[in-house]
Amino acid sequence: MAVNNQLQNVVLKQTNNMLATMLERESGALPKNFNPLRFKQNALAVLNDLDITKMKGQEFNLARCLMKGAYLGLDFFNKECYVITYGGQPQFMTDYKGEEKLCKKYSINPIKDIYAKLVREGDFFEEVIDGGKQYINFKPIPFNTSGIIGAFAVVYYKDGSMAYEIMSKAEIEYIRDNFSKSKNGSAWTKSFGEMAKKTVLRRLCKHIELDFDNIEQGKAWEESSDMEFKNEPVESEKSEIEKELEDDGTIENDDKEDIVEAEFEEVEENDRDF
Repeated sequence: MAVNNQLQNVVLKQTNNMLATMLERESGALPKNFNPLRFKQNALAVLNDLDITKMKGQEFNLARCLMKGAYLGLDFFNKECYVITYGGQPQFMTDYKGEEKLCKKYSINPIKDIYAKLVREGDFFEEVIDGGKQYINFKPIPFNTSGIIGAFAVVYYKDGSMAYEIMSKAEIEYIRDNFSKSKNGSAWTKSFGEMAKKTVLRRLCKHIELDFDNIEQGKAWEESSDMEFKNEPVESEKSEIEKELEDDGTIENDDKEDIVEAEFEEVEENDRDF
């Protein structure tokens, strides 16, 4: 289906204007040495390659999703984060590469290395506790394309300590089926391995004490997971910038409970990381 170029440009322009306003007003919450121009150019370049015509009327929410990446210093173009739709609105999500980056940067206990790996049929995997010391022994078959049977994530600290998490494929699928915001989306159906690594890495991150620079970063991190563990919806308060944009007429004040479903095309692995 051909993209309506005129509508595409309208949505892109409005999102660009709102993002520029947010970057300027929220400059104090951005990471040190953050380059707003480069971030905006990269994010909008990814946007321009997608059909965003159905995001008409959601430009503020789209710009706010991009801002969460800005708060954390992540790059959409480099596939460190992306956006999905959940409840009819765009939602910000980190990629496992972005989560590794954030853990290394903000961990209170300095990290030497952190990674997540898939375990496939035929690979050698051993969880060992020897003399009170724990470690993982993993010997994958080179270029193994057999079925995935699990995943693990490990963090090594500079003080010599380590921590890890392991999950079977059944555990990962249970989390996906019961808590994922987009269990039937292409992120899971076409990139199960990447999502499996993110799932076990996010579980490991619960044991890593992170010290973000400000509350906006902490909130963006908490909201960036694909998983929704709360059974009851939580009403979120409007941000100060949203109130300001409503006051000056940039966006409409919409307090209606009903949300119109707006589809956001989920794409292949190489393109989905917007």
